[in-house]
Amino acid sequence: MTESLAPLREHLLATPMPAIALTLAAFLAGNRLFLRLNRPSGCPAILIAAMLLAASLALLGIDYADYRAGAGWMMLLLGPATVALGVPLFQQWPRIRALWRPILLSLPPAAMLAAFYSVGLAWVLGASPEVLASLAPKSVTAPIAIGITEQLGGVIPLMMGGLLITGVMSTACVGMMAKHLAIRDPRVLGFVLGVNGHVIGTVRAFELGPTAGAFASLGMSLTGIFSALFLPLAWRLLGL
Repeated sequence: MTESLAPLREHLLATPMPAIALTLAAFLAGNRLFLRLNRPSGCPAILIAAMLLAASLALLGIDYADYRAGAGWMMLLLGPATVALGVPLFQQWPRIRALWRPILLSLPPAAMLAAFYSVGLAWVLGASPEVLASLAPKSVTAPIAIGITEQLGGVIPLMMGGLLITGVMSTACVGMMAKHLAIRDPRVLGFVLGVNGHVIGTVRAFELGPTAGAFASLGMSLTGIFSALFLPLAWRLLGL
């Protein structure tokens, strides 16, 4: 079957347009399935789209590196998309300013724990320094995480996989914990989703409301800035 699809595969790799079309088709199909499944918090649209895209690449026999060469320019859109989250931050600025003390106190330990528990578990299991470097920025939004991973000497595809798993698991766990602890404040829920679940958590926060979305954007942005400054320094001090 792979041989019969060889012309299609060669055409896909010849120009970026087919790879982009495949990516957009997976996203639209994933979002449609997500809506038909009544928006399950444990299986967001991006996870469904990623599985559909992975299945398509496997079916067509396309190596991930070749696919990324065709659709890699779409990574440039991550930066502007992240910057656009400044709009809800501006809209909710009075509420954010009123809570600047608890935000600054809670952010550093939360961001450090998000990096160290994954690195610690991987180290106990005997992972290589390359794998450790790939897992360290797994709670940071993708545009910043890519730069951190390159600086630490990690593998970007592995980091992206960890990023996806982290976002999905964080969104599901925050929902369960909030229900168990009876936490209903959208500011708290949004900030926790942003710090731990990066973009996927932020998308979930906007589903809860604009206030939760703004605080998720804040948590995601501050975690990215803190991690970009902290992780390379910690890596040098640890000699990794």
